[in-house]
Amino acid sequence: MSPWAIIVAAGKGERMKTETPKQFVIWRDRPLYWHSAVAFSRSSRVKGIVFVFHPDYLEREKERLRDLIKTAEVCVPWLVAPGGARRQDSVRAALESLPPECDLVFVHDAARPFLSPRLVHRIADSLAPEMAGVIPCVDVTDTIKSVGKGACIGATIPRHTLLAAQTPQLFRRRVLQKAHETTGDFTDDAGMLEAMGEKIGFCEGERSNVKLTYPEDLDLLREKDDMINISGFGYDVHKFGGDKPLRLGGVPIPGALTITAHSDGDVVLHALMDAILGCVGRGDLGDHFPDTDPALAGVSSAILLDEVLDLAREARFVIDHVDITIIAQKPRLAARKKEISNNIARLLGLSTAMVNIKATTEEGMGFTGRKEGIKCCALVNGRMRRND
Repeated sequence: MSPWAIIVAAGKGERMKTETPKQFVIWRDRPLYWHSAVAFSRSSRVKGIVFVFHPDYLEREKERLRDLIKTAEVCVPWLVAPGGARRQDSVRAALESLPPECDLVFVHDAARPFLSPRLVHRIADSLAPEMAGVIPCVDVTDTIKSVGKGACIGATIPRHTLLAAQTPQLFRRRVLQKAHETTGDFTDDAGMLEAMGEKIGFCEGERSNVKLTYPEDLDLLREKDDMINISGFGYDVHKFGGDKPLRLGGVPIPGALTITAHSDGDVVLHALMDAILGCVGRGDLGDHFPDTDPALAGVSSAILLDEVLDLAREARFVIDHVDITIIAQKPRLAARKKEISNNIARLLGLSTAMVNIKATTEEGMGFTGRKEGIKCCALVNGRMRRND
């Protein structure tokens, strides 16, 4: 496969009400459209990029691109195409400029500068043979109403039937070019293929992959600059043989194993809480929930996690990703990892893709190898405001 990416940066951005079209707004010393190019370049799935600019800005941006390329932030071949009166005219011009070996094409709006390489890979992995394309989508969280007559509401549309589409959208080049030979106005390329009866798949998008449309959206750029990335490491261990049934990540593990613990002894949630506390600089689990407190005897670790998450919210810390390793000779956990991952994602309010669970043994060595207990390590990555 030889997919290229088209970055559509040919609009006027009139709703943004900026002096220059929004795709040229400078953020972190780079025009907005460049940040998407960097994300595409960091994905091994993308072989080249076509930038589409309005003819009024074409030569200026060509010169700027020649300077930006010297930074080596983008290390794939690139081309420039002139935009048209409509978005689909701009995409058609870009399609015509692609090299003949290109068989797949991502189409992306330059006004979505928070694109991640991870999303690019997820989209590519979701393209099945029977599909003409794949688009990333997120759930609709607002209640959606249709417009009726006389400035009145027509109806409430069930949210479970709706998805909000994002870009980049991935298509088979031949089918997309055929679609662009049709007439009609469409808000995205997927709509054109849907009108032709082609099958379009979808995958999970990213809520951070927002489109900057209105003046207040520029605050998101300032918020990103105010945030710093933080990591926290957690570790916990418990002996086998007590009176507490084994639970991992809030999931009961059937069998005869029991745990020695003051609380419920959930080694996974304990390590996770320790990692979160590390991120916000609030000590360790024992500082907040000492095992000498009789009120905590047998308490659910999920309840304690809620309190730790309250501390994280007070610190304005946002969890982005969790990676957990469970170390035990027994029980075997291959069949339970997905259930544990899903439950932790639910407890944290994260996408399941952002919670990874690994399980390993220590090859018969140490106390876990002797089947005397179980331990867990957790790594939490997230963001916090720089000035807080």
